[in-house]
Amino acid sequence: MDTTDHSNARKKRKRNQSLENKFQFELNSCSKNKDLRGAISLYETAISEKVRISQHHFNALLYLCSNSVTDPSLKDLSLDYGFRLFDHMVTLGINPNEATITAIARLAASKGDGDYAFELVKKSMGKYGVAPRLRTFDPVLLCFCDNLEADKAYKVEEEIVAAGLSLEEDEVSALLKVSVEKGRAEKVYEYLHKLRSSIRCVSESTAQIIEDWFQSTKASGVGELNLDAEQIKAGIVRNGGGWHGLGWIGKGSWAVHKTNVEADGHCCCCREQLACVDIDDEETEKFAQSIAALAMEREVKADFSEFQSWLENHADIEAIVDGANIGLYQQNFADGGFSISQLNDVVKELYNRNKKKWPLVFLHNKRVRGLMENQSSRTFIEEWSDNGALYTTPNGSNDDWYWLYAAVKLRCLLVTNDEMRDHIFELIGSSFFNQWKERHQVHYTFVKGNLKLLMPPSYSFVIQVMYVTVTQHVLDRMSFYHPCGHSSYVLDFYVACRPRVFNPPKFDVYMCY
Repeated sequence: MDTTDHSNARKKRKRNQSLENKFQFELNSCSKNKDLRGAISLYETAISEKVRISQHHFNALLYLCSNSVTDPSLKDLSLDYGFRLFDHMVTLGINPNEATITAIARLAASKGDGDYAFELVKKSMGKYGVAPRLRTFDPVLLCFCDNLEADKAYKVEEEIVAAGLSLEEDEVSALLKVSVEKGRAEKVYEYLHKLRSSIRCVSESTAQIIEDWFQSTKASGVGELNLDAEQIKAGIVRNGGGWHGLGWIGKGSWAVHKTNVEADGHCCCCREQLACVDIDDEETEKFAQSIAALAMEREVKADFSEFQSWLENHADIEAIVDGANIGLYQQNFADGGFSISQLNDVVKELYNRNKKKWPLVFLHNKRVRGLMENQSSRTFIEEWSDNGALYTTPNGSNDDWYWLYAAVKLRCLLVTNDEMRDHIFELIGSSFFNQWKERHQVHYTFVKGNLKLLMPPSYSFVIQVMYVTVTQHVLDRMSFYHPCGHSSYVLDFYVACRPRVFNPPKFDVYMCY
């Protein structure tokens, strides 16, 4: 190639780079201003000038199309160009990514073609190796739910779960709504429990769907009449309180009452006590096993295994104490250090509350050696050690793994102000971690040197299922019509609690009789 050819090639590259830079700049401007028509004009000019269009450019254009489809004046244009852009992208051999698939799924769903959107999402995971996000499935799921195609919506949920993703309130609410509208009682029950376990306090719009179900004709006709009260009690105990998991109990119309819940957890309408709901036995064991597995990867395996064996012989402990957290509380001043007296106050308070039963304090080996050098501190350490109330974690360990595992495994109270948000707790990634903390974590404070323990709430702000044997007195007080005419009856209450901006909070309660 001669000098002239080299010069022309450089000029061509420079010109192309200049056109690409201009295209990128103006496309960013259109995106910022949500200018779909301007972006399409840019795209057409770029095609005519043979500007290289990248995956990023296509995604920006598709995003504009999918966002503009809700505008009636732009819907047809958005759909037409959206699919044309996608076809052009594939023709050029540019593989779509998650953002691409999400945008096209939104476009397909907007014209009611959930089947196309669903096949596209599934194909993208196989052919293109796209790792979907929840937003990738949302257009498909909501399309099927809006079209009352319940079975197809349930299939989408299966794909979401298979992809290792978790539903959030919008998705569960949509599935609940289509189940209510199609009269699918067993699925309504399933999604109410998914709300209970993963969402807990529901929004106003979700609560309305719940209310619509309980006021429906279908709801009054489903239910089991022959379950024994003891079986229901056992189910509630097995599942951590607040629900029995045995399906709909009793038949007849549901009465919907809106009421308040008192600070101690009593319903102002029926006077029943709401439960402080714990995670169930199976979840607890899985939770403990996951903590142990992670700890073994990061701690000296022999040390943690020894601790597990030791804990099996101390299974009657009722309270765990994060010693470092308490000893260092409010000690960030000039002469501050480790306050053994604060820690002792917590230990003695728990000892007295638990009928002279010692809690278990966790301290690092290095910390204990330092405390033993001081006579007053040594007295406390020796007293706790002599009474089996101290576990010293080994050199090089992170004592967080030890006290967390103990608290979960033994189903204990855990005294700590650590909100458990740092990296080791992120590793756990448990959907029920917050529920476990609500039931088991005890916060504390020292006001002018005086200890105050902040115990777990008396009830959980979560959907609950209860039963209660109702006497004639209660029936009269609540003005219930009793369909069976008996003086007592097992009731199944579905309590959907959602706090409002009141002090104390107000809640809506749904109940069945």
